Amino acid sequence: MEANAGRRAADLRNYILVTGAYWSDTVTDGAIRLLVLFFFFERGYTPIEVASLFLFYELFGIVTNLVGGWLAARLGLRFTLLGGLATQLFALGMLAVAPDSLLVVPYVMVAQAFSGIAKDLTKMSSKSAIKLIVPEGESGQLYSWAALLTGSKNALKGVGFFIGGLLLTTVGFHAALIVLMGLVATALVVVLVMMRGDLGHPDPGAKFRGMFSNNRSVNILAAARIFLFASRDVWFVVAVPVFLRTNGWSFWGVGAFLAVWVIGYGIVQASAPRYIHDPDGRTATWLAFALAVCLTAVAIGFTAGLDGTTFVVGGLIVFGLVFALSSAVHSYLILAYADGDKVAMNVGFYYTANAGGRLAGTVLSGVLYQVQGLESCLWASAIFVVLAGVLSRSLPASRSAPGPAGLAPAG
Repeated sequence: MEANAGRRAADLRNYILVTGAYWSDTVTDGAIRLLVLFFFFERGYTPIEVASLFLFYELFGIVTNLVGGWLAARLGLRFTLLGGLATQLFALGMLAVAPDSLLVVPYVMVAQAFSGIAKDLTKMSSKSAIKLIVPEGESGQLYSWAALLTGSKNALKGVGFFIGGLLLTTVGFHAALIVLMGLVATALVVVLVMMRGDLGHPDPGAKFRGMFSNNRSVNILAAARIFLFASRDVWFVVAVPVFLRTNGWSFWGVGAFLAVWVIGYGIVQASAPRYIHDPDGRTATWLAFALAVCLTAVAIGFTAGLDGTTFVVGGLIVFGLVFALSSAVHSYLILAYADGDKVAMNVGFYYTANAGGRLAGTVLSGVLYQVQGLESCLWASAIFVVLAGVLSRSLPASRSAPGPAGLAPAG
């Protein structure tokens, strides 16, 4: 009994370290995104070209979640966490040491690829750790902790947007990157010095084919996640920041607004258990359709010629409230559905789908905005959340997921 208590205390301590490192990387990730977006937009790059800067970031996120989940199963979550932080340092260094003449699209795409790898390794490590810490059968605690981690992550990403805009305005692009390198390096040193052992139990015999889940509920939720996050990024990544900037907003103004939006979004996510109790597949379904109603209203208002900036800002706030609840429910359900001995693999597979949705949304955000304007991004977003809702209708109407062919979860 004492040995089990000691092991759980050690796992909890390691989980706190993992979460703190993830928060550091999250702030950095948000700041990098805003720095890169505006650095190149101000140099005359088109929305499609700006979107292409993040193409490898999202594409390698798909690969990273697949491979990272397998590596975590074989080598432990400590390995993937340290690998993520070290990779983020390398990505920042690529951008920081390059003179302006070398900051061309292919070079930045490669740097962003490493940044995407880093972000997804740290995210997969921290989210998988929750399942290992929460006692079996404590679904309420699992929901609360998942919502807290997801919400705090997004709030801190908003802080990263704010810091990115502030640093770009005050010290410039290259000096900002040096500051961010210091933040990530500190997190890396703290984990190296203070973490003991591995979080969880590595399985050197884990097979890569185990990444492709045979848990029906995990697969359906992953498919719905693709469309859910495509619906956000198709107007949030490129279209909205460029729209606001071209309508007279400053770097500082756009960065501050995006920061406040994401921070508020994160607070709502963390508070989701207060407003939505015992979520299941039906909860994910009605939240997706509520998002579709919101987006359709914004698109119709924009099409009708109402004040564009005011309507988009107001619509984005309402969208953020509902989307935050939906994302929190999804983040809980993947942990509830995940097979206990394959949690890193199931979570890695799920976030592979998440990265696929972000990739589609990022590309379309630049293409649709340049070709048809913000209105087309809004309609595309509405279609995506309808598809997410349709898929969610096939999720189980309970918090315990059936395994293959309706049987118990695979071992």
